Amino acid sequence: MALRINDLVPDFSADTDQGPIQFHDWIGSGWAILFSHPKDFTPVCTTEFGAVAQLAAEWAKRGTQVIGVSVDSAESHTKWKTDIEGFCRAKADFPIIADEGLAVSKAFDMLPAEAYLPDGRTAADTATVRSVFIIGPDKKLKLSMTYPMSVGRNFAEVLRALDALQLTYNVPLATPANWQAGQDVIVALALNDEQARNQYGSLDIHLPYLRTTPAPK
Repeated sequence: MALRINDLVPDFSADTDQGPIQFHDWIGSGWAILFSHPKDFTPVCTTEFGAVAQLAAEWAKRGTQVIGVSVDSAESHTKWKTDIEGFCRAKADFPIIADEGLAVSKAFDMLPAEAYLPDGRTAADTATVRSVFIIGPDKKLKLSMTYPMSVGRNFAEVLRALDALQLTYNVPLATPANWQAGQDVIVALALNDEQARNQYGSLDIHLPYLRTTPAPK
């Protein structure tokens, strides 16, 4: 069964380069991002892990923990981090899950149940393990993105999406196309015009079904 938006994400125990974790306990009561990679010591993945490391202050500002997953050993992850940190000139303080048995990759529907790691494998054998999952404080999936091997992920977009998710979490608001933090937001149709003004003040009615208001501070 595919993992869909607002599904409770799988709980699992796993080894990481920073020791064992129980995933739901690790998430705690905040936001979390799990980002996956098909293999250690690969070029695109190294630049991506570096980008995540450089954004440490941004994740912290948003109360969000980040964790990687790669289908190699915890020992391999530790060695790979030396390359990552040397390349990006930032400390990679987040843990990386050692998913050698593919349990996490299969639980998150990145690989089919019958998938296995062949001898002498390459990153192409686990190519679909290149996804991002944003998880809310309720431990439910809020957003997922999957990329092909040849396209590096845009973590500025991950940050933008995280901002939008946090702003609209459990409130009758949405963000328009190309929204950036600080710009106006859309008021949900669950509120009529009077209710919207009472709750948010200013209301700009573009169409009967498209109404915007300044983003709450």
